[in-house]
Amino acid sequence: MEAWLAQFIHDLLAALALPQVGLVAVFVIAFVSATLLPLGSEPAVYLVVKADPGMFWAVIAVATVGNTLGGVVSWWMGYGLERAVERVQHHEPSHSRAMRWLQRFGPKACVMSWLPLVGDPLCAVAGWLKLPFWPCVGWMALGKFLRFLFYTAALIWLIPESWMS
Repeated sequence: MEAWLAQFIHDLLAALALPQVGLVAVFVIAFVSATLLPLGSEPAVYLVVKADPGMFWAVIAVATVGNTLGGVVSWWMGYGLERAVERVQHHEPSHSRAMRWLQRFGPKACVMSWLPLVGDPLCAVAGWLKLPFWPCVGWMALGKFLRFLFYTAALIWLIPESWMS
């Protein structure tokens, strides 16, 4: 059983190392994980980089673009939801502590979109509050880039080579 698992991991890493497979997989997983769906992109990013370390910067860039575009979808979902609710309810804006915090920091708060559990909803709330789109995208991209850079580098440094063979 152990030999089968080792062979499976080896074959998976070999397949992910191919730029035409690995980068597309990283993009799709990073995109989906940045929407409100529960999925983590770090394992895919790590596996592709571990399989082919020469692709480090390409993988980080593709993951950042995919994850940022997923955040953009969340922003537009929040924007659209607020408009739909406004048409139906004609409500007063919510004054929860999180909403006030986000309004106070504005688009810069989107740099925190990399955080687990709160980052994806943060993008949607930014859209709900109609924070300026392009500054939000820029801050999202910065936060997501730094996350992928540090997580991937830390995993490569922390996980010994013997574990992968």
